[in-house]
Amino acid sequence: MKKLTIALASAATLALAACGSPAEEDTTMTEDTAMADQMANDDMAAGTVVEVAQGNPDFSTLVSAVTSADLATTLSGTGPYTVFAPTNAAFEKVPQETRDELMSPAGQQDLANILTYHVVEGNVDAATLTQAIQDAGADGYTINTVNGATLTAMMDGDNVVLRDAAGNTAIVTQTDVEASNGVIHAIDTVLMPE
Repeated sequence: MKKLTIALASAATLALAACGSPAEEDTTMTEDTAMADQMANDDMAAGTVVEVAQGNPDFSTLVSAVTSADLATTLSGTGPYTVFAPTNAAFEKVPQETRDELMSPAGQQDLANILTYHVVEGNVDAATLTQAIQDAGADGYTINTVNGATLTAMMDGDNVVLRDAAGNTAIVTQTDVEASNGVIHAIDTVLMPE
């Protein structure tokens, strides 16, 4: 309710400011206004990785999968978590029959295994990951995932590329989507553990 109130108050303030006539330009900001703006920004970024994903239409399939795998509560926990989040387009690359099977009650454990393969403990931002890849050299940087298997992170030009156990690759298409309990990096392919 507090977030909704702050959001409505912010929207009303912006609407009134947009309608007012610009008598003189005042570039100073009081400490109270600066603090209120910072608190509103903090509240907007305060969602968990699940809540942030729920707020982004590009992750709707991922959110459905997380719910089907019964991982929403876990990923809403304290963390921090780094999530390499497949977009809807990434899930579209998986054959429909396979997606249907994974989203069924019988596929819940396999789906959970796949999803936790996209999660790393800790808050790993893009700069940290890029530096780790550079430090690791030509073989790439090995990432230990929550499900116990590993991914290999490499650079391909300016792109960070993740390679799974089967040799499939995913390109990181968006980085550093912040959440209260971690960070999300969007990827263009669903990665598969062995």
